[in-house]
Amino acid sequence: MPSNRRAFLAATTAALTATPTTSAAAAPHPHPYRDPDPHSHPHPTTARGALAELLAGNWRYAAGHSRHPHEGRSRRHVLAAEQHPFAVVVGCIDSRVPPELVFDQGLGDLLCIRTAGQVLDEAVLGSIQYGVAELHIPLVLVLGHERCGAVAATLAHLRDGTPVPGHLRLLVDEIAPAARRTRGLPGDWADHTVRAHTAWVRDVIRADPAFATAQVAAARFDLDTGRVGLLP
Repeated sequence: MPSNRRAFLAATTAALTATPTTSAAAAPHPHPYRDPDPHSHPHPTTARGALAELLAGNWRYAAGHSRHPHEGRSRRHVLAAEQHPFAVVVGCIDSRVPPELVFDQGLGDLLCIRTAGQVLDEAVLGSIQYGVAELHIPLVLVLGHERCGAVAATLAHLRDGTPVPGHLRLLVDEIAPAARRTRGLPGDWADHTVRAHTAWVRDVIRADPAFATAQVAAARFDLDTGRVGLLP
């Protein structure tokens, strides 16, 4: 056997039978996600701070820089014992407007209550009261959005008498007053209705003494830009 081939086989055999040593290649591959300290970013405790946190998270989401916080195992362990969400979000069931994604928040951050067209009923009001009175949440945000299907159904009914079947009647009955108030305004009737109805829901919650300890705000989500804008 030529000497160079003999040397190669000897070196290969030695490498395969040698006791492995610790090296960067031999070390276990680190997990790609490390849970951050769940206490390193405490929740805001005021309505102003809560609103600022929501808007900052929405900016990250709209810009494509979401952090997806509070999703790890250590966070789950903390939340198994207790929860301290910092905001109640009353929003629509639309699959394009999930509050945790829109505001770039994670487990335990938000108490979300969603109905079509963010329509109020006693179950919704009771759920808000649980968040405000029992969990001491300082902020309630009512979140409407453009191209809302419940609003579109309401406008179709008012425009040409399109029948409203079954339980959908409740949605139309609740949204119709805002649609009627804005019907004569120039521009997009549907968007005017979304804004007016969202502001009305905010005002109803704000006027209820059960929620007196919380600040109540309203906002509109733009499907095209991903941005949330506060309503006057």
